[in-house]
Amino acid sequence: MTTRCGFAAIIGAPNAGKSTLINALVGSKVAIVTPKVQTTRMPVRGIAMAGETQIVFVDTPGIFRPRRRLDRAMVSSAWAGAEDADALLLIVDAADLVADQNSLGARDTRAILEGLKEGKAKKKALILNKIDGMKRTDLLPLVERFHAEGVFEDVFLVSALKGEGVADVARWVSARMPEGPWLYPEDQAADIPSRLLAAEVTREKIYLRLHDELPYASAVETEKWEERRDGSVKIDQVIYVQREGQKAIVLGKGGATIKRIGGLAREELEKLFGRRVHLFLFVKVREDWAENSEHYKEIGLDFPKD
Repeated sequence: MTTRCGFAAIIGAPNAGKSTLINALVGSKVAIVTPKVQTTRMPVRGIAMAGETQIVFVDTPGIFRPRRRLDRAMVSSAWAGAEDADALLLIVDAADLVADQNSLGARDTRAILEGLKEGKAKKKALILNKIDGMKRTDLLPLVERFHAEGVFEDVFLVSALKGEGVADVARWVSARMPEGPWLYPEDQAADIPSRLLAAEVTREKIYLRLHDELPYASAVETEKWEERRDGSVKIDQVIYVQREGQKAIVLGKGGATIKRIGGLAREELEKLFGRRVHLFLFVKVREDWAENSEHYKEIGLDFPKD
């Protein structure tokens, strides 16, 4: 039996749908998803099987013009994932591109495209995502324009949210994986430590619950993981914010907001881990958490020097 195994990196501008696509390709949730840009902060590996081929999809942070140290680390990580992969998928928000060719997402996509032209030669495909309700007459010029760049082997029209076109993408990637042994057990869906996945789930609930009330000034770390005799797990997590006012927002009146966040996170973690979870959340103010090299190490990012 000849087996194949390789890496396929998914890159794109923030909020293009990378995490939604990787979850659809893998068939289970391995990356958190919110409507906010720059939700993904670290590379996440999702594992999919296609016959005798194992595909390791790498969900990378969105590529944009960085301003903060964390931004620089995220963008650097995304390009590193692209360079190391056997195949590369550039995902684009088609609806955004049609609506405004000078939008921030469109400008970021053009910059990424120029970067791909300068990078190593490898198998590349374009994913035009979020095509729900779009007219073919709007999509065809986009397909022709990207084909004319001479960068991509193929272009796919996809709705990652609805799963439309995802199987075609999986077949394309599978056919381009090199021969080699599988790197993971056949039934493993993700390569992310449980402690880190738990922190990511809580961060997702913070983003979804607080909407625009809390800027990208929060981080979640799993401080303690305790296995209990009854098979359940006790998880202590710390939510770091940069100011006292942000702490009050996370806590909410009478602690109602953090209680709701904890409840939503616990419910999802119990589904993911298949057992009872006792989740305890604490909020701490740490103005310099985004300058702490240990936090970058915790989430698998290199700490950029000034």
